[in-house]
Amino acid sequence: MALFRRRPKIVIGELPPPQRAPKDIPQEALPELTRGERVLAVAQEDASGHWLVLTTYRLLERSAEGLTALERSWHEVDTGTWDPDLWVLSVSFTDGDHGRQWQLKSQTGPGEVPQVLRERTTATVVLMRVVDLGPRRTARVTVRKNLATRELDEQVILGRGSRTDDRELMAAVDRARGDLRNQTGLPPASTAP
Repeated sequence: MALFRRRPKIVIGELPPPQRAPKDIPQEALPELTRGERVLAVAQEDASGHWLVLTTYRLLERSAEGLTALERSWHEVDTGTWDPDLWVLSVSFTDGDHGRQWQLKSQTGPGEVPQVLRERTTATVVLMRVVDLGPRRTARVTVRKNLATRELDEQVILGRGSRTDDRELMAAVDRARGDLRNQTGLPPASTAP
């Protein structure tokens, strides 16, 4: 019996070569960068032709003429998913604002956008606590860092179907908030999330 077995090689489908290299992004579509900020990844959305620009501090969607359709700091991005079958990047935001989707197949391909989105969003999470009192009684309490200013920000996101008038859930959320604030050095919070 062999101690080591050779694992089968898993081949993931290759991306087609982009039709336009991201270096061909119009200068007008690039945002003005702040001190210490760099562009990490870009891709062009298929339907609108808008450019998705991911920097060290922000996620932006900009037109070729330089108009900004979306600008969010990384700590405001809640989740992001890449669907390789549909070539669609989906993003949701911590404030509950409508999420966004971009198809990144035919113009430039996704390039490094999915990886950078994951890395930048993860880099903002300092501490997180999930409150789970059962179905429709969940919440997530997170302390996240604004990557541009290094300031800490507390976020409470209620799970689907959870309600703010659920006293037991809100008490558990307040305890989690207090614990995370204490661990990160944030001052004590008021009782409302």
